[in-house]
Order: sequence, then C-alpha cells, then structure tokens
Amino acid sequence: MKRICVFAGSRPGGHPGYMEAATRLGEILAEEELELVYGGAGVGLMGRIADTVLERGGKVTGVIPSRLFDREVAHTQVTELIEVKDLHERKAKMAELSDAFIALPGGYGTLEEIFEVVSWGHLRIHQKPIGLLNVHGFYNPLVHMVAKIAQAGFIPERSRQLLIPEEDPRTLVSRLRETASSP
Repeated sequence: MKRICVFAGSRPGGHPGYMEAATRLGEILAEEELELVYGGAGVGLMGRIADTVLERGGKVTGVIPSRLFDREVAHTQVTELIEVKDLHERKAKMAELSDAFIALPGGYGTLEEIFEVVSWGHLRIHQKPIGLLNVHGFYNPLVHMVAKIAQAGFIPERSRQLLIPEEDPRTLVSRLRETASSP
C-alpha cells in the first residue's frame, strides 16, 4: 500500500475533534510514508490533512474539478494538483491513483464519494480496503444503517464488511494494510 485516498469535508465541522483527527491522520500518513490523494482543496478538513502531510515531508496529490478550482480554494502548494473536468472524473482519478480509501467526517460530497467506492467494491470493480475514521462516533449511524441493509437482505454479509470503521487513525491504517495484503 503506497497511496491512500482520503475523503473529507471542505469545512472544519462543528467539533474540534474533527480537525484534530485530520491532523493526526496526516501525521501518520507522512510518518508511514503513505502518499495522500484527496480532493485538492486547501480548506476545511481537506486542507488540514494536506497541510499536515506536506509539513511532515510527505507527498500529496490533489484532484479537483475545473469549476470547483476557485470555489473550493484549490491547494496550490501540494506535490501534484490534477485538474479534471467534473466530479465523476475526480472520483475515478482518485480511485485510480489510490490503494485504499479513508473517509474523515464530511458532508454530502464525502458520503457520495465513500458510497461510490463501496459500491465499486461490492461489484468487485476494485478490491481496495475502505475505512471510516469514526471520530467521536460520527459514522455510527452509517455503520448501523449498513448493518440494517444487510439484515434486510439487500447486500450480502461480505459487502457489509467492506467498510472498516475505527476511531483511532493508526489502528485504521494498520487494518487497511492488513486487508490490502490479504488474498
């Protein structure tokens, strides 16, 4: 595992723990020499994790759609900034560049991104591990909903296990490594 795609909010959120988690995850990625692939913004949780990885000497690739370049305040100090046509191309490019995925807290965009890659995993389009950094229980309702979907028979148990929730970023990265290396 060399590159991790992190989906995250372009806002800081309403709890200081969200920004702290983005900082901690960025420190761990840099320390473990894992490159960050993310949505390319320099604001919110997205900006915090990118800044942290860069400050620690790590590599950061941002992928941002042309029409969001100014609105999301593109992070122009990243190692590589890839400008794409639209959100669909952004997700495809981030997935192509990455060996695993982590979702920090975020809004509609973060949820949409995580559901797209988990759907691709469900359909076996990829076999990359997908983690949820469950900061202060942020993703508890989602984990419960996925369990309910499986219990109702809409997805098999194997697909329920595609999402790996963890509260601790170091534990989450370790679990993603283990999952990526297992057959």
